[in-house]
Amino acid sequence: MNNEKDFLVDDHQIEGRNAVLEAFRSGKTVDKLYLQEGLRDGVISSILRDAKKRDVIVNFVSKEKLDQMSKTKKHQGVMAICSAYEYSTVEDIFAIAEEKGEAPFIFILDEIEDPHNLGAIIRTANLCGAHGVIIPKRRAVGLTATVVKASAGAINYTPVAKVTNIAKTIEELKDKGMWFACADMGGETMYNCNLTGSLGLVIGNEGSGVSRLVKEKCDYIVSIPMKGDIDSLNASVAAGVLAYEVVRQRIMSK
Repeated sequence: MNNEKDFLVDDHQIEGRNAVLEAFRSGKTVDKLYLQEGLRDGVISSILRDAKKRDVIVNFVSKEKLDQMSKTKKHQGVMAICSAYEYSTVEDIFAIAEEKGEAPFIFILDEIEDPHNLGAIIRTANLCGAHGVIIPKRRAVGLTATVVKASAGAINYTPVAKVTNIAKTIEELKDKGMWFACADMGGETMYNCNLTGSLGLVIGNEGSGVSRLVKEKCDYIVSIPMKGDIDSLNASVAAGVLAYEVVRQRIMSK
């Protein structure tokens, strides 16, 4: 008979009640918790308490959904997705900018779901001199193993912070003197926008772009001039194009 601790799949996807409970108790960074709808016994209550203490996103799903996601087929109604890398804080990002004596330059990602895109953006952020990346807790990919690999080592040098509410975070950072430029096809051409100084570059979801609420919090909307037959760039490519316009303007303003 298998011990429940054997249900742990790997360091990033953990299945089984005792294995998930142990993940919380050992201090692992859990990005998302999946629980089968209707389960409310003692162990499940303990897991929920630990999740609440750590402000972990809890998704209540059907047994069929968990069966599809499960690698062991012994999930016992519980599955945790753990981060492959430790998150930083927004304060850590500002500390790096201060240490370098530079105006803060931060990527704000609104619901990026593709791990390859997130990894590529982290890589771009590092190469263009950005001080960090901020992502939301909900409806977005976290620091999975695929993200870490796609970053090509940049994750070791570029801090990634996770926040509960992107719009609220933008408001708080405005109080620190930051300005925010939102990437959107309907905006002003990037060459006509002032992208110097303390800047947050906001990149939206691969399909729907930046959400309305987040867009309303930004100071200006910036677009990339395009001449081709299709109407948009991949999210990570768009982030790279805009980031290097920021780099160009910063160099020219010195």
